[in-house]
Amino acid sequence: MNSKHAVKVIAVTGGKGGVGKTNVSVNLSMAMAQMGHRTLLMDADLGLANVDIMLGLRPKRNIGDVLAGECTLRDVMIDVSDNMKIVPACSGTQEMTALSAHEHAELIYAFNEVADEIDVLVIDTAAGISDSVVSFVRAAQEVLVVVCDEPTSITDAYGLIKLLNRDYRMTRFRVLANMVATDTEGRNMFNKLLTVTDRFLDVTLQYVGSIPYDENVRKSVQRQVPVLKAFSKSKASLAYRQLATKVDAWPIQNVPRGHLEFFVERLVQGV
Repeated sequence: MNSKHAVKVIAVTGGKGGVGKTNVSVNLSMAMAQMGHRTLLMDADLGLANVDIMLGLRPKRNIGDVLAGECTLRDVMIDVSDNMKIVPACSGTQEMTALSAHEHAELIYAFNEVADEIDVLVIDTAAGISDSVVSFVRAAQEVLVVVCDEPTSITDAYGLIKLLNRDYRMTRFRVLANMVATDTEGRNMFNKLLTVTDRFLDVTLQYVGSIPYDENVRKSVQRQVPVLKAFSKSKASLAYRQLATKVDAWPIQNVPRGHLEFFVERLVQGV
């Protein structure tokens, strides 16, 4: 067993619903997998799971079964394509939305058992700023905040960043503009967010690009197939491949930051 095997952990979040966060998580994961990285996508919307729906899957087991001690994490992992697996969550289960800090910790530590089998972990968080969202975002090395061109999207993204900065001293966030007409529109959205964070918060934001509005995305959702697979030459698919190339170049943070993290034991051993 290679104790120094590094896993890149990315939390995809947005503050509000409707920004296309799950689409981003699914297609980024597939793009990373197509680059040859063993990629695991975790549906961390524990009460209203939708990754499996978007992929047209019907899981027999999910994260709830892992927490109940009925099976291991490896038992619930489902193959989606070459190099890509998912960990499905529960749907319509209120208890899963109110996990204790200890239960969140148990779930995060459970991922250590599969650390040698993956290169990238993408976490699709729930909407909002619940304890669950905060736990998973804090446990990731990279935080990708998805925004779209709605006033509430910018406001809610700011609210999430403010909470993480003020209460948990998180200072570094990457921002992706989704469903934009042009990249200029995406950069303008980023600048709106940057103007407010620069004024009121001690954080660093990095613009990582945009995903264009593409009717093929809607069609692919209806088909329950990622746009990267259903319409591989579409504008959105090209943008997702470009995003994956940028993500691939992000350095892996191998120094623990003082709080619970995915693969924290692996991080400590690898220092």
